Amino acid sequence: MASSRKLVIVESPAKARTIGGYLGPDFEVEASVGHIRDLPQPSELPAEMKKGPYGKFAVDVEGDFDPYYVVDADKKKKVTELKRALKDADELYLATDEDREGEAIAWHLLDVLKPKVPVRRMVFHEITKEAIARALDSTRDLDTRLVDAQETRRILDRLVGYEVSPLLWRKIKPGISAGRVQSVATRLVVERERERMAFRAAGYWDVRGTFTGGDEGAGEDRRSFDARLVTLDGRRVATGRDFGDDGRLTGAATKAGVAHLAEAEATALAAALERAEARVASMETKPYSRRPAAPFTTSTLQQEASRKLRMSARETMRTAQGLYENGYITYMRTDSSVLSAQAIAAARRQAAELYGPEYVPDKARSYGANAKGAQEAHEAIRPAGDSFRTPAQVARELSGAQFRLYELIWKRTVASQMADARGSTATVRLAATADVDGVARRAELTASGTVITFRGFLAAYEEGRDAERYEAGDKGGEKETRLPALAEGDVVVTDRVTAEGHETTPPPRYTEASLVKALEERGIGRPSTYASTISVITDRGYVDHRGQALVPTWLAFSVVRLLEENLPRLVDYDFTAAMESDLDRIAAGAEDRVRWLARFYRGDQAQEVPGLKNLVEDLGDIDARAVNSIDIGDGITLRVGRYGPYLERAGEDGAEGQRASVPDDVAPDELTVEKARELLAAGADDGRELGTDPATGHTLVARNGRYGPYVTEVLPEEDEPAEGAKPKKKAAKAKPRTASLFKSMNLASVTLEDALRLLTLPRVVGTDPDGVEITAQNGRYGPYLKRGTDSRSLTSEDQIFDITLEEALAIYAQPKRGRGATAKPPLRELGEDPVSGKPVVVKDGRFGPYVTDGTTNATLRKDDAVEAITPERAYELLAEKRAKGPAKKPARRTAAKKTTTAKKTPTTRSRAAAKK
Repeated sequence: MASSRKLVIVESPAKARTIGGYLGPDFEVEASVGHIRDLPQPSELPAEMKKGPYGKFAVDVEGDFDPYYVVDADKKKKVTELKRALKDADELYLATDEDREGEAIAWHLLDVLKPKVPVRRMVFHEITKEAIARALDSTRDLDTRLVDAQETRRILDRLVGYEVSPLLWRKIKPGISAGRVQSVATRLVVERERERMAFRAAGYWDVRGTFTGGDEGAGEDRRSFDARLVTLDGRRVATGRDFGDDGRLTGAATKAGVAHLAEAEATALAAALERAEARVASMETKPYSRRPAAPFTTSTLQQEASRKLRMSARETMRTAQGLYENGYITYMRTDSSVLSAQAIAAARRQAAELYGPEYVPDKARSYGANAKGAQEAHEAIRPAGDSFRTPAQVARELSGAQFRLYELIWKRTVASQMADARGSTATVRLAATADVDGVARRAELTASGTVITFRGFLAAYEEGRDAERYEAGDKGGEKETRLPALAEGDVVVTDRVTAEGHETTPPPRYTEASLVKALEERGIGRPSTYASTISVITDRGYVDHRGQALVPTWLAFSVVRLLEENLPRLVDYDFTAAMESDLDRIAAGAEDRVRWLARFYRGDQAQEVPGLKNLVEDLGDIDARAVNSIDIGDGITLRVGRYGPYLERAGEDGAEGQRASVPDDVAPDELTVEKARELLAAGADDGRELGTDPATGHTLVARNGRYGPYVTEVLPEEDEPAEGAKPKKKAAKAKPRTASLFKSMNLASVTLEDALRLLTLPRVVGTDPDGVEITAQNGRYGPYLKRGTDSRSLTSEDQIFDITLEEALAIYAQPKRGRGATAKPPLRELGEDPVSGKPVVVKDGRFGPYVTDGTTNATLRKDDAVEAITPERAYELLAEKRAKGPAKKPARRTAAKKTTTAKKTPTTRSRAAAKK
């Protein structure tokens, strides 16, 4: 009797390979390679649908918000392969991820494949042999409530993006976009920059001293320590926290009567205290205890990987995806910090083995869900398996980012089940009376120290911290410092006392870690989407990275201002968080998706709450110039133009105004009035005169333009006709010759000889045997040769002047590759591909670096650095590309074809089908 054949469908080829290794020969494991269907662009709808209720969004906004789905063009071959595999199967297992997105992928597969065999939903949160075996024994039905929540989110994002983005195109810049979460995230970054722009630094001084105390005969117990002045004549001394962002003392500080020390007063006081006797006024000791942090959720993993590993949110999630699919960690999209009983036992057992039984508390630690309404996977991110592999045990299998991230997850998980760190904290208060110019001043200084007597979980792991505005000298951590044994009344030796000046600092810019934290604290979006949100606002040009800091562009200021002034609900933090809660209610079955979408889009007339449609239609005329203008001061205005930001100042008494581009490296908070004046002055400069062209007698100058530095000639002004003379017919005005500087040239050092050579371009190299002229010139993409319409890249700018006709003909004799480039050697070699057995290399192509085994090419993603990409990552990219199949050119069609839509089937939830 033939054995039954079971088809298992997962999302990724890597996941399919890992799971396939755990299942027997009766199972065939295939990958859908993500979603197979989605909402099409409205322009891709069949002709008969474009004028109906689906025409604007591919969603029936006039009815029950039914979506119109189509199989993606690059997934049609994959769907055909899955249908073919299903014909030979007796059972179908849908083993996509157990979150909303995975549930939706399973539903789409079910709806498209229409299986006639038993269907089982198979879920697991780790890919190990034991977990897969348990999942096979405990299958369930498809959870349509999760599908509802995912579909509602997809439709919601489509409605917001398609209603608001065209408004941004008309009023700000074509091609930019708005999004439900991305717009709010952009507003957070812009608001922080506004705080920095409005910030005014406050100067203040404090006094610090080094003292020595303890029993002279006690050896190590006699030690020196640092103390800071805290009160003067009974008044608390002002610190950085007592000043507001306007540079003044806060109302609370003024009311409390704090002493704001100036330089002269602090310096005189320090000199007097150095001569005065200091005694111990009090000595207080308290026990110290610190608990370990909870295991990782998606959000906390992104934050900690950013702090400790300098990994972006996108890179963290991509690396974690690879670790999960290859069976190293549990599912990485989770809001929960709960550990299973098996995981708790494994962590406790490993902690005891590695650090000793005293490092494990008697009672296991339990952690609740980290976020309100936590869903997605129901366990924290941890090492996979019922027993954990240590970093040393996986060191040969993992390398680079994957190893560092696994080690971080392992440490956090094990530490979460270890004992508290324990010790004691001592605080000493010193009193001294100083004679300052004949006036007795009573001063009190304080010092504290922490001694950790039992490290507990700190032996394995310590959580990082985000940048904050700390007090001067405070490093933002709990530094272990031991104070000498002191008692009240003891005299301490004054070694030195100094006055130190400080300035308050503006609030720090968001990093990816702190932005993720801010979004999660406000309940905005889902942690599993934060990586893509940050990627979107970066790719759209709303945010730049300066090291770890996120710096908003002036384009982001315009977008946020337009939304704040005209569609404030869409960038309101509480409103966006409430939408997330509503989606959770839909997932729980407590809210109907149709009613909720109707209320959001069409509004609620009974409660007089407008919907998105009404808000966009009732905007009226928006002044685009006002939206794109920011007052800098002194009559200077920054404007966001189509080609970038620029400064403008109107001229006086009819004089011509001034304009100047704003360089990309000037952050918004750095564009002060003084900096703006400097840029305008540089923009108004007629350039640096280089000399006279001996051939024409024209003056040559070097200038800095919007598109970079260049040289040009100054043409003489035309003579005005004599009074009463008949004006001559004007000829076409001559244009001055211009040439961009080479990348190797500098505006400040370019010479007359350089300018004369540049202005001779393009240079005629010679003619080919057919009499066609070959020229060498410099262009937007670098130096190149041109013969008719055939262009070939040169390797350096110097070749423009040096290349001979023979060398040029040799370049044209080679086959053309990409943008006229000749073949280049591989950038890296990565070993043999496990599927094709061919050597895999990294090459530089027309559209950027890519990996290839000679047959299949796969472009590197944005976060795949050439220097850091691992062989495993390269094999994964090639496998994904093979699974997609070759891209087909769209066939020319003379008439729109009919597209079938999803129909009701007994195995899916009930939903009205979109009409043809």
